[in-house]
Amino acid sequence: MGRWQDMTQEELEKQYAPSRWSHRMEKEAVIEAHVREVTEGTRRAQATMQTLLHVPYGGSDGEKLDIYLPTDPSGAFPLVLYIHGGYWQFLSKEVSGFIAPPLVTHGIAVAAVGYDVAPKGHLDVMVAQVRRSVAFIVQQYSKTSGIYLCGHSAGAHLAAMVLSTDWEEYGVTPDIKGAFLVSGVYDLEPILHTSVNNLLRVSRSDCSAVTLSLPREVAQRNSPVLCMTAATPARKACEVLIAVAQHDSPEFHRQSQEYFQALRSAGWSVSLLDIADTDHFDVIEKLSQWGYILTQTPRCSDQGPPTCCLQESCSLTFQVILNMISRA
Repeated sequence: MGRWQDMTQEELEKQYAPSRWSHRMEKEAVIEAHVREVTEGTRRAQATMQTLLHVPYGGSDGEKLDIYLPTDPSGAFPLVLYIHGGYWQFLSKEVSGFIAPPLVTHGIAVAAVGYDVAPKGHLDVMVAQVRRSVAFIVQQYSKTSGIYLCGHSAGAHLAAMVLSTDWEEYGVTPDIKGAFLVSGVYDLEPILHTSVNNLLRVSRSDCSAVTLSLPREVAQRNSPVLCMTAATPARKACEVLIAVAQHDSPEFHRQSQEYFQALRSAGWSVSLLDIADTDHFDVIEKLSQWGYILTQTPRCSDQGPPTCCLQESCSLTFQVILNMISRA
């Protein structure tokens, strides 16, 4: 595959339309099935688990958390901060609890982050909101034994932006021990040239509302691969795992590979893996279900990412987070 800069408009549109690459169903059907799956999974989680819903971490209506607590939350426990996808335009924390059951069952708290998606929010706002959610968690749950980020698609992008945060601005020093980034976009410039950018608008709240497409400078300052910071001792202790679905597009694979290389060059502890027999949508569904596990341990590789199959066992998300916790 050639450079994205050399692609036709039609080729670039297809590369950044994840639903067009599913091997399971048509593009409209796969999105509808994904929304059903995460909605039902969240409903089941909230019906059976101890929760704190709609916890405000800031002043905006969108700045709220849904927290899923372990059976005994009195002691120190790891906390997973889950950031949903939806191309920065849809989905919400209200359908993000599906990821919680395998983790909470093993004493790990989960906080699903709400943020203002487009058109109400724009990228600068979303990045700042997710960073504030981390600062809030640090201040409110000081006894956690570590914070672990988990993001899917646009959520993986936002989680990656958290890794580049200057925390002095927020007055906290989060103990981020791991980040699990699934099928993310880490360089936003190609998005500027697709129809996705038509929906990522900056809106003004006055009566004569004006909408503007995402400017290039906004894309650049919110591209994790361009915001790379050298790994400090604390950041070297943070284990980053970048995952991509086998049936993600070549551009999504390239983005994951290049971000992996950038992190490794900056001294971060990072691994990359390709998850077999999954597409952009069921990769996160399967990673949070009982009955799936990696059959190959993620590893760094100069020959490219290992291909990992899923077999019966336990939740892959639980396995990944548990591995990070055990090595912390």
